[in-house]
Amino acid sequence: MRRLWLVALFIGVGTSFSGGQQISTSGLPLVADAPTAKVKVYTVGPGVTAPELLPLNLPPFPNEKCKKKADGKVVLSVLVDDTGKPRNIMFLKPLGSNLDKFALLIVAADRFKPGTYNGQPVVVAESVNVSMQACIDEEKDDTGKKTYSLRMRSQPVQQFGLLPEPPEEAILLSSIFPTYDIGNDHPRTYHVEGSVTAPVPLYTPEAHYTPEAKKAEIKGKCLVSFLVDQQGMPQNIRIIQSLDTGLDQNAMDAVAKYRFKPAMRNGEPVPVVLTSEVNFQLYY
Repeated sequence: MRRLWLVALFIGVGTSFSGGQQISTSGLPLVADAPTAKVKVYTVGPGVTAPELLPLNLPPFPNEKCKKKADGKVVLSVLVDDTGKPRNIMFLKPLGSNLDKFALLIVAADRFKPGTYNGQPVVVAESVNVSMQACIDEEKDDTGKKTYSLRMRSQPVQQFGLLPEPPEEAILLSSIFPTYDIGNDHPRTYHVEGSVTAPVPLYTPEAHYTPEAKKAEIKGKCLVSFLVDQQGMPQNIRIIQSLDTGLDQNAMDAVAKYRFKPAMRNGEPVPVVLTSEVNFQLYY
């Protein structure tokens, strides 16, 4: 039985926000590593067969009550390599919620019978619609504060299709997502310059006022630093110029929902550090 380990995964759920901020780029020192070769990427068509998703063989989902549902569909791009493993998983149409994380993990856990070109296994680019049904569970921690977690309540449904504007060549990434610790030299990060293109924003919600800050008529901006990883997710979100404790937290919560097409370097998705200027203005 192939184990889809994300079934029992619990992901913290935050509050929803909406809108867009100005984003500028900065970076960290490069760390040398061995060069990686590009591979040719194929699309389904004459002579090219599509990869075949292998059965998941999942255990039954627990029949538990769901007081609050969180359902949605995330559209991703994926390169299925010549061994049937998913690579270079990126967003095409994110939701801006923690279901995006589930979608990435679901596709990363997939295994395929590889696609072929004239009978030989090759790397094939596809899009995948991941439809999910989840529950938001509410609990209390030791201090009595409410916490929330997200769990799947049914097996996700995946639909594969042609990828718009597929790359002709690519450097393949592992389907294991690294965690970045800004300030350390590993994994490597990049400046947006030269051969490194900037991430493309897909979803950038605005941060909302707190009632306390609105009552006190606090206005201005705070600066938030964060890393955009190779899937287009924000990591290591930090305030580098504070405005107000509550507004700072709302700014970080909004940035946590940002989604991007990742920065690219010669056909390879790479992580870069960005700075977002989050403005709070009162309008009467």
